[in-house]
Amino acid sequence: MSDGHVLVARQLTKRFSPDRPPAVDGISLEVSRGEVLSIVGPNGAGKSTLLQMLLGILTPDSGTVRIFGVDIIRHRRRVAHLINYASTDLSLPYSLSVRENLEVFALVYNLPQPGQAVSEMMERFSLEPLAKTKVGRLSTGQIARLSLAKALISRPEILFLDEPTATLDPEASAEVRQLLLEQVRKERLGLVYTSHNMREVERLSDRILLIESGKSVACGTRDALYGLFDCDNLEAVFIRSVNQARQDRRRDENADK
Repeated sequence: MSDGHVLVARQLTKRFSPDRPPAVDGISLEVSRGEVLSIVGPNGAGKSTLLQMLLGILTPDSGTVRIFGVDIIRHRRRVAHLINYASTDLSLPYSLSVRENLEVFALVYNLPQPGQAVSEMMERFSLEPLAKTKVGRLSTGQIARLSLAKALISRPEILFLDEPTATLDPEASAEVRQLLLEQVRKERLGLVYTSHNMREVERLSDRILLIESGKSVACGTRDALYGLFDCDNLEAVFIRSVNQARQDRRRDENADK
């Protein structure tokens, strides 16, 4: 793409009920190759709905999503091989071993050399000692590593992660963060992810999109958001931005009465 963006979304809106406000209301964003964009907001802000539209799983009521210039809503199959997704809500087959899980996904993605791809992921994520271990016997940290290996085995250009470290202890979270950064820099991935862990977002993100009640509140680098909200940490930015957005919404609602 001439502008250097691998993902461009414009004015995405999704409403699930005519009697309720939109779950996502006019959000736009861009992601470049090798860039980490974090989507941050309170529970119910619309993060997962936004991710599902970016993936082409949900069709927006209005707006567009383009991956490498291709409209993903109209031509998802043309770009499906360029994207992948992982979430703590998605379960891996517990009765299969670690290697068997990766072998299944290598076949699902129709990789030209599935055995080689599995071996590479096993080595990259230090999964060889667990090759024959059933997924049901893995720790949460080990499952997180396997989920990342599954998401990266198809060599996507853009990776979407929904709360990738939500169930992990600090040590396992740090390990997953490091693995993610290594892959982003090495493969020049575009990474879009959601998290409630503000320290993690500060360490991992190139830019941060703040949303509340389905609307974009602000988007920028960590330091830019510090300056915008006159704060010295992202947790304070989060609280201040959400409170300000809610006050603005109540003011607008009162003005309409």
